[in-house]
Amino acid sequence: MARLAARLARLTEEAGPAMEELLADLVNHDSPSDHKPLLDRLAGRLQEELIRRGARVRRVRQEQAGDHLVARFFPDAGTRGAAGPGEEAAMAAGSAGPGSHRRRGILLLAHYDTVWPPGEAARRPFRREGGRGYGPGVFDMKAGIVIGLAALEALAALTGAAGADGAVEPPPVTFLLTSDEETGSRTSRTLIEELARHHQAVLVLEPAAAGRLKTARKGVGDFRLVVEGREAHAGNDPDRGVSAVEELARQILRLHALTDPGRGTTVNVGVVRGGLRPNVVAGCAEAAVDVRVATLDEARRIEDLFRRWEAVHPGARVELLGAFERPPMEFTPGNQALFRRAQAVGRRLGMDVEGTAVGGASDGNFTSALGVPTLDGLGATGDGAHSQDEHVDLDAMPRRAALVAGLILDLGERPLGAGAGSGQDGTG
Repeated sequence: MARLAARLARLTEEAGPAMEELLADLVNHDSPSDHKPLLDRLAGRLQEELIRRGARVRRVRQEQAGDHLVARFFPDAGTRGAAGPGEEAAMAAGSAGPGSHRRRGILLLAHYDTVWPPGEAARRPFRREGGRGYGPGVFDMKAGIVIGLAALEALAALTGAAGADGAVEPPPVTFLLTSDEETGSRTSRTLIEELARHHQAVLVLEPAAAGRLKTARKGVGDFRLVVEGREAHAGNDPDRGVSAVEELARQILRLHALTDPGRGTTVNVGVVRGGLRPNVVAGCAEAAVDVRVATLDEARRIEDLFRRWEAVHPGARVELLGAFERPPMEFTPGNQALFRRAQAVGRRLGMDVEGTAVGGASDGNFTSALGVPTLDGLGATGDGAHSQDEHVDLDAMPRRAALVAGLILDLGERPLGAGAGSGQDGTG
């Protein structure tokens, strides 16, 4: 295994210049989440890269959002070109079927949309400064896409090639690239969950500050507090009115009091609006409420609390609308086993793999909540997501690709849950 790790590291290191060239190309393609023509243009470019690496690609057409790409690699990808619906699940499950713990397939998960508007790439094209690469979407998460492609290319180079460790046979891999993660994954969630159910593990290529893999993420709740009061003349008849703005102010304090660091719960009222004019007692007001929770149990507790939420002033009416759009990604036994595998692969590559829990969410939240072992943050090392200072460590990208490739091979040789006698890989 040590020789194989060295071969992977050498292959990805040699690919470094090509990785940077492709990254520059992707960054210089604008891909805002709400601009279908630009998204589809980049989807076409990505489809070319996938096919060039031997994938069979299914383009999942969308009416409003950008098209999603489902690419199939190893071992029976067949001829290069387009794939049909349903083939990914059959490939990932193999002869064991989708309900078996013997399924070997790995799902690589990435998104190619960014938060940046049209024209941003022309204003701030990709540039290298020292060992860093800058540009819109470079960190979140176009570098992660490049890392995934480089990992698959390295595996393809080793496939069937006899070496000191014998022939390399990667497990089936499905690479899913979606177009709407930054806006809530409304058109891709069903596809993500459908594919995840047929794979033994999900590797998410989101970026990682300081290189730490993301072993847990908070769930995200998007709520709207609607307050109804009673309008009145603020000078002549203030006592006849019930101020919705005053009620909202009291409600904000109540909501913020739900923040509980011990539980990992945060509540933030980020947007408020209400009232008609300064001389009118406000008859209506509302607020946007962001809630983050660490566990599914806490999400249920908050939702139950919000269903029974009441007004402070007896003359006012309040209602909390919304739901948790992304469930929390908890550090489940399956996720723990997957993280331990990544650490072991990292050691063989001479890397110290660390993990961390974060408050932000990703599409990995969906797959983990299904009970599919999920590991996030396998993309680029860097910082500054959604900011003008967004950057990646270019020199670290080949090593990240080697880690992804090595983890895929390791999971192919010893699928999670298949070796109960090992004492360390059971998913619980």
